[in-house]
Amino acid sequence: MHRRDLLKLIAAATGCALVGTERALAAPAAGAAFSAHDIAMLDEIAETIIPRTDTPGAKDAGVGPFIARYAHTCYEPAQLRSLQQGIGNIEAAMRAQSRVGFRQASPAQRHALLSDLDREAKQQANDPARPAPHYFTLMKQLTLLGFFTSEPGSTRVLRYRPVPGKYRGCVPYKKGESSWA
Repeated sequence: MHRRDLLKLIAAATGCALVGTERALAAPAAGAAFSAHDIAMLDEIAETIIPRTDTPGAKDAGVGPFIARYAHTCYEPAQLRSLQQGIGNIEAAMRAQSRVGFRQASPAQRHALLSDLDREAKQQANDPARPAPHYFTLMKQLTLLGFFTSEPGSTRVLRYRPVPGKYRGCVPYKKGESSWA
């Protein structure tokens, strides 16, 4: 890499950090890897993994768009292709099982399909001949990351304490308590 190219890259990165990343992360970049339909599918898959109950669900936290941005920006091309193909595989599997698309399926049908995929992914993880992670493993990991680092996930689901506070190194756990954010 040439010195000028490196300086331009550093200037762009620090400028983005100084100005703020909200605008940069507001939507996937032009030519992004996921269509609006794919993002809607990711939202529905994430909502099936973390549904809304008396606390917010994955859709409330905007997990679908987060997965698309994160994967497009951070994943290797092979992982990105796996995730893209996984969306199509889930849609095709749901149509084969229930003759409707994933987004039109009932919550019970969605849950049953994703439970089967989760078992399949766990079996594949134990197979040394298949080193690449299963697409559902990637979806599940990104769902959890996106949800628990979002404002609704970290403040309304986890016990949230603002950073400037007293340090307590040992806090007793009470059975049934949620995790700390």
